[in-house]
Amino acid sequence: MAERRRALFLDRDGVINVDHGYVHTRERFDWLPGVFDMARAARDADLALVVVTNQAGIARGLYTTAQFESLTQWMRSCFEAAQAPLAAVYYCPFHHEGLGTYRVQNHPDRKPNPGMLLRAAADLRLDLAASIMLGDKLSDVQAARRAGVGTVCLFGAAPDEPGEADLAVPDHEFMARWLGSATARSRSPART
Repeated sequence: MAERRRALFLDRDGVINVDHGYVHTRERFDWLPGVFDMARAARDADLALVVVTNQAGIARGLYTTAQFESLTQWMRSCFEAAQAPLAAVYYCPFHHEGLGTYRVQNHPDRKPNPGMLLRAAADLRLDLAASIMLGDKLSDVQAARRAGVGTVCLFGAAPDEPGEADLAVPDHEFMARWLGSATARSRSPART
């Protein structure tokens, strides 16, 4: 039986790209500085890169699943070109104020619920306790905690203000260095 893999879970808006609100076109998709360097550091640490993102804009009728999936295909191709491919992208189009079938109270996939992370763990054979979540909102932190993710990081926070997270991450450069040092620590021989 294959060993379970560790993952770096990433929220999208506010972590991968600037959160302009309901981003659904390439024209509004502005990459955050250092995201690909950070993604390569995760790859070097043998972490599967998995995006987990709430997409209330679909529920609210601001864009379609087809538009979201087209943007996601382009985003994935950019990660691939940067030599840091995404293992998967999970999204939740449901919201309690959504339209039609997208109007769902407390959907299990909508963060802060852990549904997307749990599905990823089952689909990709991930070890959640050995995995990391990088999100910019309390709902990301709460979803990771509820899923049993071992290390929860809050992006955009001052280093001394992690809030409910384990680690405050001010930017992607910091995260890349932290991933590199964590990898070095885990690979160093045990002291006797």
